[in-house]
Amino acid sequence: MEDLVLNTIWVVGIGAGQYEGMTVGAVRALEAAEVIVGYTVYCELVRPYFPDKEFLATPMTREIERCRLALESARSGRRTAMICSGDAGVYGMASPILELADEYGVAVEIVPGVTAALSGAALLGSPLTADFMTLSLSDRLTPWETIERRIEAAAACDVCLAIYNPSSKTRADHLRRCCGILLRSRAPDTVCGLAHNVGRAGERIELTTLAALADCACDMFTTVFIGNSTTKVIGGRMVTPRGYKNE
Repeated sequence: MEDLVLNTIWVVGIGAGQYEGMTVGAVRALEAAEVIVGYTVYCELVRPYFPDKEFLATPMTREIERCRLALESARSGRRTAMICSGDAGVYGMASPILELADEYGVAVEIVPGVTAALSGAALLGSPLTADFMTLSLSDRLTPWETIERRIEAAAACDVCLAIYNPSSKTRADHLRRCCGILLRSRAPDTVCGLAHNVGRAGERIELTTLAALADCACDMFTTVFIGNSTTKVIGGRMVTPRGYKNE
């Protein structure tokens, strides 16, 4: 990134967090930055690869404070990067940074990363080859009634689902409730998959069915995949056909 401009903040998607999963653009942005700002866990993931940088971290639920820290750093003329897991524009920090940037007179550059729907899908096989929808089950920012309507819409149009934030200590039943809605119109044997801790210690995948999915253990570091009516298991991999006719 040789054309760096002062008073610019880079909002960088770091993928799952391991160096090999970052895009070249993300690595170059973090190499060029003087200050890296992010959620505490994400800062610890990248710190070993960029040990000479100054890190500013805040815990979960302190997102706006984190954005203001980053924007103030950029306004002061320091080369600053705000990091997000996956892609910064998918349930990430690109939006709040853009909403606040004018207040600080700071330009914003978004550096894309590999979101969990894609990195998790690659481990499972090819579950998202046809039309798909991403959905977060966290109701911290979105009312559960709105999430329910989106689940119902996805069920009705038979798209594959990549589900973020399926469960936490405060919403342990959200995945079960989601499965209950889907089972009203989808077959119990619909193929599903879970990708746990993608790109991190404890990485693993499992295949299951929609009927059994509600009883699968998962957390905030799990991405859940729910197939459509054509999704199948081939050689132990979750596959949604693209739809080519046999020649």
